[in-house]
Amino acid sequence: MRDNTISGIVAYPVTPYSTTGQVDADALRALLDRMIDAGVDAIAPLGSTGESAYLDRAEWEQVAAICVERTAGRVPTVVGVSDLTTDGTIARARYAEAAGASAIMVLPISYWPLTERELREHFTAVAESVGIPVLVYNNPATTGIDMSPEFLVELIEQTPAIRMIKESSGDIGRMHRIRELSGGTIPFFNGSNPLALQAFQAGAAGWCTAAPCLVPEQVVDLWRLLRAGEPDRAAELFTRLQPLLTMLVSRGLPTTVKAGLRALGVEAGDPRRPLLPLEPEETRELTALISTARG
Repeated sequence: MRDNTISGIVAYPVTPYSTTGQVDADALRALLDRMIDAGVDAIAPLGSTGESAYLDRAEWEQVAAICVERTAGRVPTVVGVSDLTTDGTIARARYAEAAGASAIMVLPISYWPLTERELREHFTAVAESVGIPVLVYNNPATTGIDMSPEFLVELIEQTPAIRMIKESSGDIGRMHRIRELSGGTIPFFNGSNPLALQAFQAGAAGWCTAAPCLVPEQVVDLWRLLRAGEPDRAAELFTRLQPLLTMLVSRGLPTTVKAGLRALGVEAGDPRRPLLPLEPEETRELTALISTARG
């Protein structure tokens, strides 16, 4: 068993569905094994890649339980617990903790724009409801809520249970600012695929990405090369990966990743409607990019 320190490649699995539209537990277990065997450093189910927003509560609990059980302490698990209400998020956070998650990730979800006071109270209430670390997640593209580095660092300084930041705005300057404001003491994770190399250079503790669903060995190799002090080889590998990383976010991660898995002969079903599968021409392009990335 590895220790529970979270860093490096944090892999985001999709939620596979059967032909009848139910969660495909066997396919999910196989996907987790493939990524862990390839050497990813943590598993983070039930984010946007895992279609958390499209699952009902029973399905969400099923996926959370399967991921924690199958990971079995081989790597840490960071379970996404976001819900529209604070009470709903707390309920999911407590379920994840009881299931054995190493940490939880919280993304603010709201129909109405949230003020900083509302955000602060929401995150604090969730963090204080559990005894495991909290990763606060900024992704303005999906939530419409943009939390500044200043707000995030202050939030962590005031709430000890919140220990990490996932920054997915796509602005590398935010990561430099988090490091500057915290004196390098707050671990932050990159959630923007095209910025992966720059983020590590800026001091990111890790890269949260769905790419290991498709090219796990190559993504792991990138992190290992950087840790080994071989930036030139890492940059060469990233150049090969970058077109695929860019396409993965171009149409929504569940849609592109599931199409890519199907192209590799791994069936994870279609994304849940209203999301639709890739068009044939897009699938051909994606398949070619996967082949190039694998070398």
